[in-house]
Amino acid sequence: MSSNFSRRRLLATGAGVALGSAATAAAQSPAGAATAGVSSRTGLREETRSLDELYQAALAEGGKLVLYQGGDVDSQAAGVRAGFSSRFPGIDLTVVVDYSKYHDVRVDNQLATGTLVPDVVQLQTLQDFTRWKREGKLLPYKPAGFSKVHKGFKDPDGAWTAMAVIAFSFMYDIQAAGAAAPATPLDLVDPRWKDALASSYPHDDDAVLYLFSLYQQTYGRDWVARFAAQQPQFARGSHTPGLAVNGKQKTIGVGTSGSSVSTSTTVKWVAPVGHPFMAWGQRAAILKQAAHPTAAKLYLNWVLSEERQKASFNGWSVRTDVLPNPSLKPVWENPDAHVDGFPRFMEDRAAIERWKQTFALYFGEVKGDPSPGSLGLHPGR
Repeated sequence: MSSNFSRRRLLATGAGVALGSAATAAAQSPAGAATAGVSSRTGLREETRSLDELYQAALAEGGKLVLYQGGDVDSQAAGVRAGFSSRFPGIDLTVVVDYSKYHDVRVDNQLATGTLVPDVVQLQTLQDFTRWKREGKLLPYKPAGFSKVHKGFKDPDGAWTAMAVIAFSFMYDIQAAGAAAPATPLDLVDPRWKDALASSYPHDDDAVLYLFSLYQQTYGRDWVARFAAQQPQFARGSHTPGLAVNGKQKTIGVGTSGSSVSTSTTVKWVAPVGHPFMAWGQRAAILKQAAHPTAAKLYLNWVLSEERQKASFNGWSVRTDVLPNPSLKPVWENPDAHVDGFPRFMEDRAAIERWKQTFALYFGEVKGDPSPGSLGLHPGR
């Protein structure tokens, strides 16, 4: 397998097909009619109603909303639950957190059996949004501020919009690492760190998989073999490296999210200059068959609002007019983040399977129960 096989194939993959008649039908449906209006062939115009107006409309609709959110543990939705409930009392918000690769097939199964539960899907599996658009399963909608979203973080027809920037790299315990702290991924294979690393399985999480594919393509297969020789502690869930480092079990955590602008004095997350890390826009969409489309629109407008985007924990926003931290340039201006590469990577599922099996040869098969638990077919119902 060539170390660059994915590059050749990914560039040949389409980025999505225009929604066509499905978009027209959605715009003519009761849910579509609630938007601000329809422009000519370019699709819907942005929402013009205020959050308070949408809030009142959502209450009149029934005051319920179900969100399927990609993640590792239920506590990752605590901020969304608290913030939304505080801003919009009376709206019964249910957030179900699970690995995106389970949520997407769960939604497919629910749609096929007429048992759809969520109104909004917010997932890491970027390829599902282009597929669902082609299949006419998404409700075209452009929340307020849509025109300010970076062009790579939105579908031009409003089928989906990225709500947040997430980035994966490595982190370390500042005190334990000391003066020899790793500055680049090359430092992770220094023999001094043997038995000192924790990592999420790259062949269990496609974002971590992309990160490790970048490492291999940049540093070669020898880097992967040397990393395996470090005997890292692997676990399911991209949150587990942080748990190991913060819990003083390991010095370094690999394949986990973090912030370059964190003020922590105990742990440092690294986005190395001139070396690869990875970032993407976490996409969200309203399902066309959603039971609560108005509440779903309220949610998208709230998350995309300037207030919420300015509160980004990692200093990046999906909006071009919002800089949560002036010390950071927009993530799409950082070539080390490979923002454009991850969507292409996610579209080539055959290449992804080869990457997974390759890393399984080096690191062993994935072991352990999923960190969110086993949620079944219809969580949140």
